[in-house]
Amino acid sequence: MKDSSPVIRLVLENVSHDYSSLAVLRHLNLHVNAGELVVLVGPSGCGKTTLLNILSGYIKPVSGNIKTNGIVRTVYQQDGLFPWLTVAENISMGLRAFASKDQHEKELKELIELIRLEGFENHYPHQLSGGMRQRVELARVLAGDSDILLMDEPFSALDYQTRLRMRHELVRILSKRSRTIVFVTHDIEEAAQLADRVLVLSNRPAHISKEMRIESPRPRNPTDDSVIEAAKAILNELGLQASAIKDL
Repeated sequence: MKDSSPVIRLVLENVSHDYSSLAVLRHLNLHVNAGELVVLVGPSGCGKTTLLNILSGYIKPVSGNIKTNGIVRTVYQQDGLFPWLTVAENISMGLRAFASKDQHEKELKELIELIRLEGFENHYPHQLSGGMRQRVELARVLAGDSDILLMDEPFSALDYQTRLRMRHELVRILSKRSRTIVFVTHDIEEAAQLADRVLVLSNRPAHISKEMRIESPRPRNPTDDSVIEAAKAILNELGLQASAIKDL
């Protein structure tokens, strides 16, 4: 009989971490399935970025186990584009595993079409808007055989309207190139719009204080009932007023 259980991409088992005498994370347990979009929210300084760095393998926790099933890439708040390379050259950095020139060019063309930047292949990052740069960054991390994306507040430096557009762009792109994502944000509205699951972290030393599943299909709008109700529940867990939905 064929096993129909989902593929698990990330596992944390009883993970704790300290920086010298500062306790940051305590006894975290987490499973993330293939294709799932999990959003982490919590108070500033509670250890969300530390958790991403543990998942990426950049730092090793003081205790506990991490299991990663797939190739991991990270998207940061400030895009990591090389300013001396063009759009096409930046994306090509993620295509170095392709030995065939024809295959490389085919993949590059598909990625540029995917992020809707046809005609901008030879532009440099300083010639692009913030949203365009983040789309190039997404194309680069989607290039090749990546399975898992760790996204650390990737849209926080953008203005509100651009952030809204980028959320819809991310959903659109993932519908064509599915990835497993762990996404950190301070923006409660963003969490409610994007997540399959929201994990609310407590104050330091952080543990998962609440887990919420959002069942409504994406794309979601900020005014959708499911988004508003999820945002209220997250705010209640954080002990915040419901009027402060954005940019906490």
